[in-house]
Amino acid sequence: NIMILRRFIVFSFLLLSGYLNSQTIPSYVENYLEKYKNLAISEMLKHGIPASITLAQGILESNYGKSLLAIKANNHFGIKCRNEWKGPVFYKNDEGGCSCYRKYKTVEQSYEDRSLFLKSKPWYSKLFTLPVYDYRGWAFGLKKAGYATDPNYAYLIINIIERYQLYKYDFIGITMN
Repeated sequence: NIMILRRFIVFSFLLLSGYLNSQTIPSYVENYLEKYKNLAISEMLKHGIPASITLAQGILESNYGKSLLAIKANNHFGIKCRNEWKGPVFYKNDEGGCSCYRKYKTVEQSYEDRSLFLKSKPWYSKLFTLPVYDYRGWAFGLKKAGYATDPNYAYLIINIIERYQLYKYDFIGITMN
C-alpha cells in the first residue's frame, strides 16, 4: 500500500533526524513502554489493534501500571466482569459504587483478553476496518462504541499517543509483518 509506504518513509526520516527522540519522557513512562511495547506490538500483529492504542489505553486505564486494579488484578484496561466472565474477580470502588473487575494472573493475560474482548463485541467491529496506523480513527471509534464514559476519552488517548510518540510502535509492527 502506497499510503503505508509514504508514512513509513516520513516516520523513518523523523526518527533518523532525531525529531521523535527530542522530547524528554518521564522515567515511569519509559518503564511502562519498555515493559509492554513488545506485547502491544504482538497483540497488534495477532489481532489488528494498533499498538499505540493498546499502549495509550493501558497507560490511561492503569495509571502507568500503578493503579490498584493494575497492581492487585493485573488489569491494565479496566475491563469489568460482565456476565460472560468466568475467571477470577477483583472488587473495587469506582464512580458507580463497588464494581467487579476481571482479575488476571499476568499482565499479558490482561492484554490478550482486552484484544479478544474488542474482537468479540459487534459494536467494535467497525474499528477493525480501519488501518492499524489510524490511531485517531481508533480512538474516536472506541469512544463512539462506548468503551469509556468520559466524553473526552478519545482526546485523552490521542494526547497520550502524540505526547509519547506511541504511533512509532504501529509502524514498527507494520514493518515486522
